[in-house]
Amino acid sequence: MRSPLDVLELRRQYIVARDFESFAGLFAADGVIELPFAVDGLPARLEGRAAIREFSLNTSDRPVEIIDLRVVQLHQTTDSEVVIVELVTEARHTTTGASFEAPCIQVFRIHNGEIKLFRDYIGATTIPNLTT
Repeated sequence: MRSPLDVLELRRQYIVARDFESFAGLFAADGVIELPFAVDGLPARLEGRAAIREFSLNTSDRPVEIIDLRVVQLHQTTDSEVVIVELVTEARHTTTGASFEAPCIQVFRIHNGEIKLFRDYIGATTIPNLTT
């Protein structure tokens, strides 16, 4: 079984490679993504692997290329399933070519090698308008 840290590294690799099918496969069947600070029409919550897969596969419609997810600090908690990650998303707006960085705090609950919860507190004011 994959450790929570192994799952997080696979997640980074899949997102950077734009392998959204594999990304969605990291989630439990009843896994959840929550985006408390959702912007630009993004959903605040996705429930279930199927919904996560559908949303992820449709991200190619957005003019953003994620270059890397740079971990600044990783916090393991007294609950072995919960990991908190401070990271910076390095990305490029594909329409304008402008690069940008978005700081994030992400909370994960990973059970039996699958993501049960991914809560993303992204620095929404650092993200350019992705609807253009």
